[in-house]
Amino acid sequence: MRVLLPLPRRDYDPSEVAISWQVLRAAGHEVRFATPDGAPAQADPVMLGGVGLDPWGFVPGLRRLRLLGLALRAQRPARRAHAALVGDAAFRAPLRYESLAAADFDAVLLPGGHARGMREYLENVLLQTVVADCFDAGKPVAAICHGVVLAARSTSARTGRSVLHGRRTTALTWAFEKRAWDLTRYGARFWDADYYRTYREQAGEAPGHRGVQQEVTRALADPAHFLDVAADAPQRWRKTSGLFRDSPDDATAAFVVRDGVYVSARWPGDVHTFARTFVQVLADWSSLKGRAGLPAAENMQ
Repeated sequence: MRVLLPLPRRDYDPSEVAISWQVLRAAGHEVRFATPDGAPAQADPVMLGGVGLDPWGFVPGLRRLRLLGLALRAQRPARRAHAALVGDAAFRAPLRYESLAAADFDAVLLPGGHARGMREYLENVLLQTVVADCFDAGKPVAAICHGVVLAARSTSARTGRSVLHGRRTTALTWAFEKRAWDLTRYGARFWDADYYRTYREQAGEAPGHRGVQQEVTRALADPAHFLDVAADAPQRWRKTSGLFRDSPDDATAAFVVRDGVYVSARWPGDVHTFARTFVQVLADWSSLKGRAGLPAAENMQ
C-alpha cells in the first residue's frame, strides 16, 4: 500500500518519523514523503543529538557536553532508523504539498514534533484538505503527538466539522507537555523557555488552553472522547511517568488508541506500538476492501 507521510521543512520528531517509516517499510508498504517546498525535511536537531538540553547548552565551548541531553534525545534504535531514513530515495525527493491528492494514496500517517518549525505543517490548509479527504474517503489514518493537532484542524467536506468529531483519540497529554515544558523553562533550557511549547497562551486564556490535549479536545464531539491511561490500568506508572518508552518487543509503556481505521498515540515513547498497530489496520483494511457492497471503512467501524 502507498502511505503518505507529510513533514514540515524542519523540526519533525526523528523518533516518530523514522520508526514509523521503518515499521511500514518492513511490512512491505511504500512510504512517500511531502514537504512544503519539495526539499528534504530536517529533523529537530535537539531531539536528534541532545545538544542544548542541559543548562549550559547555550555556551559554545560547553554545549556539546551532554548529560540530560543524552537522556532526553531520541533513543539509539530511533537514531539508527533515522540514519537509514535520510538515505532513503523517497525521503530525499519528497513531493510538494501543493501536488498532493488523497486519491493518490491508500493511507496517511501524521507524525509530530514540538519545536517552532512544526507550525507551518500544522497550519497548512492544503495539507489539512488532503487529510480531511482521506478521512472522508474512509482511508486509514494514523496520528501521533502533534500530528493529532493537524487531524483536529482538518475539516470534513461532508460534515463541516473536524474529522475527529465523533471519534475517540489520544494525543500528547497536557501532563506530558507541561512536564517537559517545566523541565526546560526552569532549568535545562532556561534561555529558550518555550522550546517545548509549539503555541503559548494569549492574554486571558487559561493555562494549557493552547496545549495539544486541549486543542484536540475542543474538536471532539465529547470531551470524554479524548482518552488517556485509566487510573486503574495495569502498568500505569510505566505508561504515564514519561520515564519509559516502548520498544520493538515491549509495548508495556505504550498507550495507543484505535478507532476503526484511525490510530492515535501520545509521544515518541509510544511509537513502536503505534506503528505496529497501524500496520495491522492496513492489513485489516486491505483484506476487507474488496468485500462486495461494503466499503472497507464501514466494515472497520
